[in-house]
Amino acid sequence: MRRATEIDIALNARPDGMPLQRWLYGELRAAILDGRLAPGARLPATRDLATRHRVSRGTVLGVFAQLAAEGYLSGAVGRGSFVASELPDVRLESAPTAATATASTRAVRLASDTRASGDVASNAGIGLSARGRLLARSAFAVEGRSFPARAFRPSQPDLQSFPFALWARVAARRSRQSNRSMLADGEAQGYAPLREAIAAHVRVTRGISCSADHVAIVGSVQQVLDLSARLWLDPGDTVWMEDPGYPGARLLFEAAGARIAAVPVDTSGIDVAAGRQLAPHARLAYVTAGRQAPLGPALSLERRLALLDWAHAHRALVIEDDYDSEYRFEGRPLAALKSLDNAGHVIYCGTFSKLLFPALRIAYAVLPEHLVEPFVAALSLTSRHVPLDQQATLHAFIAEGHAGRHVRRMRELYGERADALREAARRHWTGLLALPPIVAGLDAPAFLPAGTDDALAARLAAEAGIETRPLSSYSVRRDAPAGLVLGFAGIGAQEIDAGARTLARVLQRMLYRT
Repeated sequence: MRRATEIDIALNARPDGMPLQRWLYGELRAAILDGRLAPGARLPATRDLATRHRVSRGTVLGVFAQLAAEGYLSGAVGRGSFVASELPDVRLESAPTAATATASTRAVRLASDTRASGDVASNAGIGLSARGRLLARSAFAVEGRSFPARAFRPSQPDLQSFPFALWARVAARRSRQSNRSMLADGEAQGYAPLREAIAAHVRVTRGISCSADHVAIVGSVQQVLDLSARLWLDPGDTVWMEDPGYPGARLLFEAAGARIAAVPVDTSGIDVAAGRQLAPHARLAYVTAGRQAPLGPALSLERRLALLDWAHAHRALVIEDDYDSEYRFEGRPLAALKSLDNAGHVIYCGTFSKLLFPALRIAYAVLPEHLVEPFVAALSLTSRHVPLDQQATLHAFIAEGHAGRHVRRMRELYGERADALREAARRHWTGLLALPPIVAGLDAPAFLPAGTDDALAARLAAEAGIETRPLSSYSVRRDAPAGLVLGFAGIGAQEIDAGARTLARVLQRMLYRT
């Protein structure tokens, strides 16, 4: 059966005096060689193309015949015409006019000038704004990451163990049960049943007194940080950052024009007393209270109370990023910092990207009541809402008990893998890497001998097929301890041991020049 036209080709206007057939041939050939029409792409039917561009069908047939004779098109009667899988040549540029040459030279010069000044520019020489230059320093890879994970990719849940078939069945059933209202705009704040489920979860597991009205659904914790910076920071305002601390937060706050107060951390978490000395009138503090990123300790009760006292005294906002607290292997579960917040100063953030799988791209914020309205309004302005079908599927997955069972299974599995990493460290890393106790999370820091270049160690490990992250990349103002962040949750015990042996060989060669 003949299919309707699948593409509508955009063609430049025909210059005055140029014959129709020459114009159409040139435009289609250029589209093929530019890659706008990819190998194997189906062209519109000749009748449809003639009607769309107001030329005779005979003209189109003549152009198609010429392109086919030259090897650009293939096809058969009844099947249509397709771009050839192998093209006969590369595009041969015609000599530019003087005006074109001048414009091209100017664009190259502008691009060169902006690159020399540290800017990122397109071929058109369009420079970035000052904020754009800061935003372009992303802490994240812009390309997707390989599957399955390799040792020792940080922040990576086990995707092989995720019940994908069950998720697919829930999604299919949820789709069949949906009505047309699910095709309309969703609430900017998020799908109400999912917000109810999240509120119930954090009330029980994190000790947070809240309702669904306090919960907002977002695409990521990064989005919470970005909106919070736009809503509650003016250029020049100061933000407390843990040092070392999460670079994704620091870069966003700097892009918003904030001054960063690098507050040291120790075995009790962020040093609130030091923060008060450095920047007593800061507008915002970003903390990873449950498990400090990247060093791991939880924020002590004494410092939690001190942090809340400071926020209350100075009318400051605290963002609590609780990125993987569900996976705790030792000790009692910790209540969130927000559970102690009686004055409405803490925004609590959680994510399903690490709890379930990264591609889900659903996270949430639990907001003080007086901050909900501006946050949701800003969410509506900047991104409208998270896709409704994914929210509905996630709600069903939670409501039917699948999410809870999966997390319990993974907590046990990740605990076994933490043990496997400890055993691998004992066998292979003596004198090379020191691994502290692992009590929670998807990854752990391991410390190199003092003075070691951990960025070099990470690069050499990558060349050997090992993924890791240097602790120095988390440094804000002070030098972080030399070390590597090692993910263990996404790989099995055998891969952990094999990766540990490979990493040991890399470090032996680096440290002892063997």
